[in-house]
Amino acid sequence: MTGTGDKPFIAAVKPLVDAIGGELLPPDEAGPDDVVLSWEGADVVAVRLPQLADSLDHILAALERKQGKPLAELDRRAKQEIVRNLEARGAFSVRHGVETVASALGVSRFTVYNYLNREKGA
Repeated sequence: MTGTGDKPFIAAVKPLVDAIGGELLPPDEAGPDDVVLSWEGADVVAVRLPQLADSLDHILAALERKQGKPLAELDRRAKQEIVRNLEARGAFSVRHGVETVASALGVSRFTVYNYLNREKGA
């Protein structure tokens, strides 16, 4: 990216960028939708944010890694908790979000809607 003094800054933001499924770029390669991060008055690195649908896939993959097994193998209560957390993160505002989550959890769209409605009624 830029000078060697910027490496600690880049190392500090990399876990966040990785967690959201973004990409680090040199600042001079930033496009209009990229976010350029500056440190001590100099542009250090640009972050290319993922498309929302890609973010959902990235979040689901991270949840699977955290659980240590495919999400479809979780019990009903764990799946309900995942749906609750995903709803709080806006996952169902993404086009085909319910279908994507249902597929990852190994349940039907109807089941995901039931989990969502159950939370609203609780």
